[in-house]
Amino acid sequence: MPFTAGILYPGYSAEDDYPTLAGLLGEGCRLPLVHTEMREDAHRVDALLDVGSREVLADGARRLLDHGVSSVLWGCTSGSFVFGPEGAREQVEKLRAVTGLPTSSTSFAFVRAAQALGVRRVAVAATYPADVAERFADFLEAAELEVVRMSSRGIITAAEVGTLGREEVLEFAAANDDARAEALLLPDTALHTAAWLDDLEERVGKTVLTANQVTAWEALRLAGDRGTHNGLGTLFRVPA
Repeated sequence: MPFTAGILYPGYSAEDDYPTLAGLLGEGCRLPLVHTEMREDAHRVDALLDVGSREVLADGARRLLDHGVSSVLWGCTSGSFVFGPEGAREQVEKLRAVTGLPTSSTSFAFVRAAQALGVRRVAVAATYPADVAERFADFLEAAELEVVRMSSRGIITAAEVGTLGREEVLEFAAANDDARAEALLLPDTALHTAAWLDDLEERVGKTVLTANQVTAWEALRLAGDRGTHNGLGTLFRVPA
């Protein structure tokens, strides 16, 4: 029986990372995905609050249950941390009430991945506008992670982020690392990274945590997968 971890994903940008991740994980892991409504594609606080609203997520969660999932992950970093730590917890609790299943979000997945690796100091290379990126830094610092560098690319839409190719992503990561950081975080689930996780770590020379990577890791952990997997960066090589 494979581990089946469900993903709620807003709109369309880098959702194909999840079939890529499932292929790398092998037959023992499934990552069925349901698209949630995105009324406006904008990395802007008001739009993100709508993307992560209770009604939107509850509708997606009910559809996800048709896939026989054992856990549910809200696969959107900005649509969770924008609510702040307490609001993000409430968001997860309301989702759990709909599904009755272990539930989390990408923002919490970043924190738990860092904790699992013993990471305390991080650099963040965000594709978001600066005001949104700073909210992610605040979220991490509330979880006692030290953000030693925060960089912002200033891209407004998820659709545009999803067009960035391998070399652009590798260069963006390398240009925004910091020698003081134990890990580099790329927080946008609209950013393709799944096929290049080992390449990213080789380019940067340290652990790299990306949004779709930590989302899949957290979802599978909650579904009961405690194994290790190669080809998916340092995070997946450490027992959950």
